[in-house]
Amino acid sequence: MANSPQAAKRARQSEKRRQQNASQRSMLRTYIKKVVKAIETGNTEEAKAAYQVAVPVIDRMADKGLIHKNKAARHKSRLNHHIFKLSQNTATTTAAV
Repeated sequence: MANSPQAAKRARQSEKRRQQNASQRSMLRTYIKKVVKAIETGNTEEAKAAYQVAVPVIDRMADKGLIHKNKAARHKSRLNHHIFKLSQNTATTTAAV
């Protein structure tokens, strides 16, 4: 328990920020999961659309300091790589038929 009014206020602020950060982190994970799910279904167009929606969210969370900028870049790079591979597989199966 806080011993001074200042410490009590800081505790309130910390708790409020913790809850906001948890909500934002959950939202970020949801957007990433939507892209991953679209990739797993094999639908290239859906995956690209989900990726286009997720990228600004990932960047915004990195700008706010919720995640590190390198982690944001890593997420975007890996998702983009999976989408690229998916589109390559779709192109080769279409060309083979």
